[in-house]
Amino acid sequence: MPESAVQPVERQLPTEEARDLLALVRELVQREIAPRAAQEEAEGRFPRELFTLLSESGLLGLAYDSAFGGGDQPYEVYLQVLEELAAARLTVGLGVSVHSLACHALAGYGSKEQRAEYLPDMLGGGLLGAYCLSEPSSGSDAASLRTKAVRDGDDWVLSGTKAWITHGGIADFYTVLARTGGEGPRGVTAFLVPGDAPGLTAAAPEKKMGMKGSPTAQLHFDEVRVGDERRIGDEGQGFAIALSALDSGRLGIAACAIGVAQAALDEALSYATERRQFGRPIADFQGLRFMLADMATQIEAGRALYLSAARLRDAGRPFSKQAAMAKLLCTDAAMKVTTDAVQVLGGYGYTADFPVERYMREAKVLQIVEGTNQIQRMVIARHLAGPDSR
Repeated sequence: MPESAVQPVERQLPTEEARDLLALVRELVQREIAPRAAQEEAEGRFPRELFTLLSESGLLGLAYDSAFGGGDQPYEVYLQVLEELAAARLTVGLGVSVHSLACHALAGYGSKEQRAEYLPDMLGGGLLGAYCLSEPSSGSDAASLRTKAVRDGDDWVLSGTKAWITHGGIADFYTVLARTGGEGPRGVTAFLVPGDAPGLTAAAPEKKMGMKGSPTAQLHFDEVRVGDERRIGDEGQGFAIALSALDSGRLGIAACAIGVAQAALDEALSYATERRQFGRPIADFQGLRFMLADMATQIEAGRALYLSAARLRDAGRPFSKQAAMAKLLCTDAAMKVTTDAVQVLGGYGYTADFPVERYMREAKVLQIVEGTNQIQRMVIARHLAGPDSR
């Protein structure tokens, strides 16, 4: 491959500290993640020891307050770290995003005492988190969740089933949304549940199309008892907390999608400049050149959109609409770019000998998680035209 074919992404970073951080991440990716990604994904192996290393390196709490073990980094920096991790292996990038999502409720809505007690271990103590909102019968309609939390003295008793939980069965803590009141969003409360709580069990991991190294499983709560000190926010505030977390989480998914798309473009460009047909590299043919140009343009557009939304968040301005737009655009772009990458490689792209078929399978889930892209369109339209009048 010519040296000019694939270059590291040129990033606009706000500080020298951020530039050093991205350099550290790229070194870690090349040393610890990329060399084993293909084999471990094929084996369905979750790299728990790698997440311990990421925690020790301060990479699991980048966007949170340093007073509680976080990294004090702007969201625009954190997301670019996610992109680098996801480009090497989506299981890792998405895993970091989910962990950050699981910390959001306590960091944003917990009491001072709760944050002091729990956050340091959650952000930098080697723990791994998961986020429990979806259920077998309530996915997009999350406000209809049925898992219950019933008050019993100073405790709450949780019963029900959560579904599609990333890190289900292996997480050290779960942020759980459960019904404590009447129907609808105002009857939901958030709880921080230990991973080893009696009565909490996980089903066998789902057999998925992609991301086979990342366990996704149902969680069963059989009268799981937690103290009131593990209730996050006020009773009935849980759904608002969940929506706040999802706005930020959608930006994480957008960044991961651009990471996967960038990896696919890099692989396609490398192949196209090396593969020769009719006496010259196939990258010389206009049909492929235009495909590569379109792929690169979609990636740059997606990156610009998620960073624009992140900068709104960093400035304390509303960003819900922009987060939905970024999630929609970036994940659709990832699906298109990875599909085109398979086409560039032709028959080789359809084999497991090259990573683009894995990228294509992984990109698909990003159009589904943390609100399907149809839900993102509903969110965007609501911001534009107001609530549906029906």
